[in-house]
Amino acid sequence: MSKKITIYTRTTCSYCNQVKKLLDMKGKTYDVINIDDNREAEASIIAKSGARTVPVVTVTDEAGDERVASIGWNPGALLSAVA
Repeated sequence: MSKKITIYTRTTCSYCNQVKKLLDMKGKTYDVINIDDNREAEASIIAKSGARTVPVVTVTDEAGDERVASIGWNPGALLSAVA
C-alpha cells in the first residue's frame, strides 16, 4: 500500500494548482478537498496544521498515521514527504 496524499485547497488558490501540477509530474495520485465547500474539513485542517492558508498537504502512511507534509508552496518539503 502506498502513501495517501490529500491536498486541502480553495477555489481561487494558484499555489494549490502548482502543488497538483508538481504531483502530477511526479506521477503521484492524490485526493483534493476544497475547504470552500467543506467547513468541517476546514476546521479539521486548521486544527491539524495550525495554518489558515492553503494548500495544506497531508500524507497518510501505510500504518494509517496522517501528518502535515507541507503548507503553502513548499516543493522541497512536499517532494520529501511523498517520496
